[in-house]
Amino acid sequence: MTAVVADATTVPDGVRAVVLDLDGVLVDSLAVAREAFVLAYAEVVGDGVAPVEEYCRHPGRYLPEVLELMGLPAALAEPFVRQSNRLAHRVTPVDGVADLLRTLRRRGIGLAVATGRSGVRARDLLGRLDLLPLVDHVVGSDEVPRPKPAPDIVRRALHLLGARPAEALMVGDAPSDLVSARAAGVVAVAALWGESDEQTLRAAGPDVVLTRLGELLPLCPARR
Repeated sequence: MTAVVADATTVPDGVRAVVLDLDGVLVDSLAVAREAFVLAYAEVVGDGVAPVEEYCRHPGRYLPEVLELMGLPAALAEPFVRQSNRLAHRVTPVDGVADLLRTLRRRGIGLAVATGRSGVRARDLLGRLDLLPLVDHVVGSDEVPRPKPAPDIVRRALHLLGARPAEALMVGDAPSDLVSARAAGVVAVAALWGESDEQTLRAAGPDVVLTRLGELLPLCPARR
């Protein structure tokens, strides 16, 4: 299946920059995040069933904001990060991601990761997976005034890449990614292989829908 473009005129003829979410788009980290959340909940809250399914309904969002939305103690953040780091060896790259990033760079496309993680955690994970050298910039949610769904993180990524919104795509697997992209004036690309279900992502009104990572390449021809 090929990419579904809602409106062909929305995709720039000369893409100069691609902004990518991390979790779910570039790496498969959901199982680790679920386990870390359960362990952190048990450590801070104690007995009872951790509301892990509710936690998973906030993909792409900054952890302190998710905890606030769920009415949970901010103190959960520290053990969650600690457990996530302990389990990080179980996070794997999405199939074909390294080859895709190398191809985009050879085509002259600037690449930035804009993630709900903190910048330190994102760079550490990408470094563990040997993906950090394949992107130009990494922007964490703690490095902008407002995290997704605000446009700040996408705008920051574009500034670092020296690209205008009309020259860029944002690839994400959560409604917050797509809202952030549109608010920044960037083409919003939905990644159906990520952590959100297809119905939820399509309801968020993406400009482009991709079923697999490789479908991004035809949208980003080599720059002349």
